[in-house]
Amino acid sequence: MAQAANGNWDLAADVIVIGSGAAGLPAAIKAIEGGASVLVVEANYDVGGHAILSGGHMALGGGTSAQKKYNIADSPDTLFSDLTDWSVVQPNGSPDFRYNDRAVMRAFADHCATTFEFLLANGVEFTDKAPDNHGASTTGNSAPRENHAFWTKSAGLESPNAAAGTGVIRPLEASARKKGVKFLLNYKMTSIIREPSPGKSGGHVIGINAQYSPRIMPGSTTPLKSFRSDGNIDSTQPTMKLRAHKAVIVATGGSTSHIEFRRMFDPRLTPVIQVGGEPYSYQDASGELAAMAIGASLWGLANQTLENGATMRAQRALATKFNYTTWKLESPIFPLVRAAGFNVKDWQDLILVNQVGTRFYDETKGDVPHGNLGGQVTPYTPNDYRNAENVKYNPTRYNFTHAALAMNEYSEPPSYCAGPQWAIFDADAVGREGWKVVPPYVDPDGYFFSGNTLAELATAIKNEYQAKPMKGEVLQATVERYNSFVDAGVDEDFGKPAPKFKIQTPPFYAAWGTLIVHDTRAGLRINARCRVIDMNGQVIPGLYCAGESAGGFNQHGMGRCATQGYICGVDAAKLARHE
Repeated sequence: MAQAANGNWDLAADVIVIGSGAAGLPAAIKAIEGGASVLVVEANYDVGGHAILSGGHMALGGGTSAQKKYNIADSPDTLFSDLTDWSVVQPNGSPDFRYNDRAVMRAFADHCATTFEFLLANGVEFTDKAPDNHGASTTGNSAPRENHAFWTKSAGLESPNAAAGTGVIRPLEASARKKGVKFLLNYKMTSIIREPSPGKSGGHVIGINAQYSPRIMPGSTTPLKSFRSDGNIDSTQPTMKLRAHKAVIVATGGSTSHIEFRRMFDPRLTPVIQVGGEPYSYQDASGELAAMAIGASLWGLANQTLENGATMRAQRALATKFNYTTWKLESPIFPLVRAAGFNVKDWQDLILVNQVGTRFYDETKGDVPHGNLGGQVTPYTPNDYRNAENVKYNPTRYNFTHAALAMNEYSEPPSYCAGPQWAIFDADAVGREGWKVVPPYVDPDGYFFSGNTLAELATAIKNEYQAKPMKGEVLQATVERYNSFVDAGVDEDFGKPAPKFKIQTPPFYAAWGTLIVHDTRAGLRINARCRVIDMNGQVIPGLYCAGESAGGFNQHGMGRCATQGYICGVDAAKLARHE
């Protein structure tokens, strides 16, 4: 890393990695191990992206040392076969692997076990137990492949929300810094710079432009600082022009936070739908848009519309806008989050209503299928049409996203937005669940309300996404009808199994319970070496992409991100220096 010799550039490195999450950090480490100088550019005040907020689950198979230790048979060929099996279908009819890019999957399968050992060598610890299916999604039928990062808060690994994903990110960060990777934090990449070329395809990617974007909490004038400072480039320069002598690696984390971008795949995903990982990190499509601006193609778009895994999620934390998870009060960004939220132990304790105040769903049904994983289809023969016959087709079991986004009489012009969903419950439910229904556990500024009567509760509900006021008589009728189902023991509207508890004891409560989107499973077209491909089917020289910003791979979690980051870093370091 050095000041650029040419006065037109502010800094220069052989390889510039945009993003510091589960793809960016492995890419940076492998590039510097390959002899390249490396600069990581991160829009946030600290590293980690979505990965540091995750559950720490890592889907890596193909014959890892953990699989061998516990006598789990797996191989790159088996993994490749699993992740390209057209015949595997979920109970809602959604296919898991049918639209995966075979070249991308072959590369993943061949590097998967190697990436697992790489993580171990760079300080990541996994719990000492057999790989399993906990947290797994679309990981393949032939073997369990999910590993779980080991981390405890007492280990001294700081985190924006004390999540297990810290056990992946902080060791990789420490290794990268120790090996000489430099970090430019609080800078958002605004464009990728490509050499002009008289030819049709264009020239080599030679750098990026970046803009200073400090994170300042409400009530403060001081930008947040990262937990580590060694190797950080200290700058508040408004804009930076950064030279990449060899390559730029896009590891920006996907596109689901960009409302107009995500609606290209699913028009239902209007602004009311929140995104997992916010407000710490945003899947803002910046990498995709910048690459498309210099000719890159998108790829594997069908995977983004499939209703499996974590593309959409229901029934997360209640009473907080950022409801992917419950938040720790000590989080550095808690002033942005505003409320911890709370989880539900028993979905018999409440009902869900739309913004009109009517039920639309059996609240106990949960998410769409998590996707194919080890042993789900039994018996299983790879690429055999009869595999689908061994899965019980049950589309009504997974109707939440359809109902929540479509069944709403307030869906009107010009937006036709379906509006929020609210969890409705009473004081008895609060006692049974042990919820704390006061700030900072709930957000009364638009995401949690109470009333001594149901009519009073309906009147109290005011939210930026609530198109019209909820009518008290509608909510009252909904609750009375539900209470009659408790008496009868039968939910005549949506088939909720033996409704247990009436909603009858004041005060009554309404908590934000709107579904979220999470994974990005479509993105830039890449080849087996993770090099970005343009609209003419040609490689864009010097441009790579890894993780959720890359297309052609339908899988949830950090495993694909880390493996593609590994591939990028190795290949980018081998490129000839481009002057």
